[in-house]
Amino acid sequence: MSIEVGSIVEGKVTGIAKFGAFVDLGGGQNGLVHISEISDKYVEDIHKELDKGQTVKVKVLSIADDGKIALSIRKAQANAGQDQAKAKEEQKEEFGSKSNPYKKRNNKKDFDAMMNSFLKDSEDRLSSLRKNTEGKRGGRGSRRS
Repeated sequence: MSIEVGSIVEGKVTGIAKFGAFVDLGGGQNGLVHISEISDKYVEDIHKELDKGQTVKVKVLSIADDGKIALSIRKAQANAGQDQAKAKEEQKEEFGSKSNPYKKRNNKKDFDAMMNSFLKDSEDRLSSLRKNTEGKRGGRGSRRS
């Protein structure tokens, strides 16, 4: 199996040190997950996060000229989360493409029509209100002396 930078592969933890964990990637290839690449949160003791013999998904960060492979569990999990988010977004787009009566319309014509309707209703209500208040006050300009 050919291992390339950026690929996500499964491996088995073969050893744990203070600075990271060694992972067997199969095919006689091993890599190192540095302690900073194990989790998004602060890792004080690797033994609390990983066990020897545990199977983990890792992302290949780099392959040095001497064959050393740098790995990341943290970025492999982030990629999985992004893939799930992308799938959800695609699902939303698919749902949104069907006719949805609650979907907001962003047409300028619709806005202009709504605004004209509002102004007309508003003007009608104001004129009705003026007629009612003028009748109760005795009309405009008529004052009792």
